[in-house]
Amino acid sequence: MAALDFILETTDTNSKARTGLITTDHGQIETPIFMPVGTVGSVKAVSQQQLVADVRAEIILGNTYHLYLRPGLEVLEEAGGLHKFNGWQKPILTDSGGFQVFSLAGQRKIKEEGVIFQSHIDGSRHLFSPERVMDIQRIIGGDIIMAFDECPPGGSEYGYAKTSMELTHRWLDRCFHQFTHTPDKYDYTQNLFPIVQGGVHYDLRKASCEYMSAKNATGNAIGGLSVGEPIEKMYEICHLCCDHLPANKPRYLMGVGTPWNILECIGMGIDMFDCVMPTRNGRNAMLFTSNGIINIDNKKWEKDFSPLDEGIDCEISHYYSKSYLRHLMKSKEYLGLTIASIHNLAFYLWLVKAARKHIQQGDFSSWKAEMVIRLQQKL
Repeated sequence: MAALDFILETTDTNSKARTGLITTDHGQIETPIFMPVGTVGSVKAVSQQQLVADVRAEIILGNTYHLYLRPGLEVLEEAGGLHKFNGWQKPILTDSGGFQVFSLAGQRKIKEEGVIFQSHIDGSRHLFSPERVMDIQRIIGGDIIMAFDECPPGGSEYGYAKTSMELTHRWLDRCFHQFTHTPDKYDYTQNLFPIVQGGVHYDLRKASCEYMSAKNATGNAIGGLSVGEPIEKMYEICHLCCDHLPANKPRYLMGVGTPWNILECIGMGIDMFDCVMPTRNGRNAMLFTSNGIINIDNKKWEKDFSPLDEGIDCEISHYYSKSYLRHLMKSKEYLGLTIASIHNLAFYLWLVKAARKHIQQGDFSSWKAEMVIRLQQKL
């Protein structure tokens, strides 16, 4: 068993984009990487076999809040952790549940001790403290587990953002104390990533980056972005954080975003991404393709028998036609949700792999400039 290792391989000459290799006890991850979101231990409408064969995912996410409530810790512990419970043999990252808890609004109360919240399932009351969240994530068994933080709303004024950030820092100290004083639960090493906060305020973000960096964790995350702030502000904060987080550790931008967001942030030095957008939008008839965006509900696709996207590396996207997928969606056939989800996820994985190739070739910046425009076209 060994702690997560990160090798920085290539840095682009005209941007801060880089390629790297993350090694965990459940396998290696080539960066930059996109991580499909498996909220309750599954990526919606997609099997683990399809994630491997069609999407070619290298790591997936599990959600601490949802898994804690259902199936619950007793089931997960008896199964031997989430890997054995859901049959996923590659790395897993678990979030801290913080974002879900704080999004409950009227159903939770934030205190120094932690957050008291009501279950959305049955209304029962629970406490998430930094210590409890570390213990929960030990039992779930992620290779990478996230610190418990407060995620302030987008556009939070300075005083609130500062108070929130300082609470996140105090909670981080407690997370690390609990994490370092408890053993790995199963037969592999778990790794704790801190989360940078500070809203859209530059001095707070810089201070938070410095606080997180001082922990010398195996990787660092940037949270609290893509929560309602203007896109230009998100880019500015992301750029600032990359400048102040260690270059020899992977950088994870949480919850972002569109394909063009991802390309721009790769150019700033981000290594890891996750977002529900490819599956959520796919289930609602939006396809991301190598030539632009398709609303498969539109009548223009009714007799278009061409493949979904021959430009990406996915047999599903080559095999099924736009006309057929439109028919499935209009018929509310479950297979349509699966095809659209697999296609969008495969597109996201293709995109970060293409970015990796162009960083290595030395032409990432010119390729990115062209792709950012192309990917936003509505077809």
